[in-house]
Amino acid sequence: MTSLNIQAVIFDMDGVLIDSEPLWQRVEYEVLSALGVPVTIETIQQTTGLRIDQCVDYWYHKAPWPHYDNAKVSQAIVDKVASEILVCGEAMLGVHEAIDHCQALGLKIGLATSSFYTIIEAVLSKLGLSDKFMAVQSAEGLTYGKPHPEVYLNCAKALDVDPRCCLAIEDSFNGLVAARAANMQTLAIPAPEQRGDAKWVIAHHQAENLLALPTLLAQ
Repeated sequence: MTSLNIQAVIFDMDGVLIDSEPLWQRVEYEVLSALGVPVTIETIQQTTGLRIDQCVDYWYHKAPWPHYDNAKVSQAIVDKVASEILVCGEAMLGVHEAIDHCQALGLKIGLATSSFYTIIEAVLSKLGLSDKFMAVQSAEGLTYGKPHPEVYLNCAKALDVDPRCCLAIEDSFNGLVAARAANMQTLAIPAPEQRGDAKWVIAHHQAENLLALPTLLAQ
């Protein structure tokens, strides 16, 4: 246990463990553009952190297309992202060091993500992290994904740790809202182009990458 009374560290996945957000944005842009949705890479960033079916639903209501089939579109995006992760996915800076440090401190380690299990398996396999997490929770089968806190609460429960003693690490604002709503301590690691945004003030801590985690846990 750290002096912050942290007993578990719960990682988000996309943008925290793996540099996949640009990949998600590109694939979503390609699929949605083909459906006639007037999106740009910049506007797609609005839905970062949302579960993919929620993202597709969001854009359908913005610019409806004929023969709407959320599951089909969502699966097309997921399959393409998963295949590309297996080919070219790379760990974010400090991932392995952060996880090793948590293990050295005897902290429980969890994963709470909006991504489907297909993506989770691809990421953990590609990064060699399949045996590192004591609990892996996806919002895939939940009624709501992030910013709803359920996936974080489920992860804390699976780890058998009070949510107040968990540190959640997030790169997206939707994920940060979910972690705060779960009553967890939070570390935000925004994308470089978003670091100056005032909205990140709701995080307990903010850093540029996971190399900052050991210092934070030493507080």
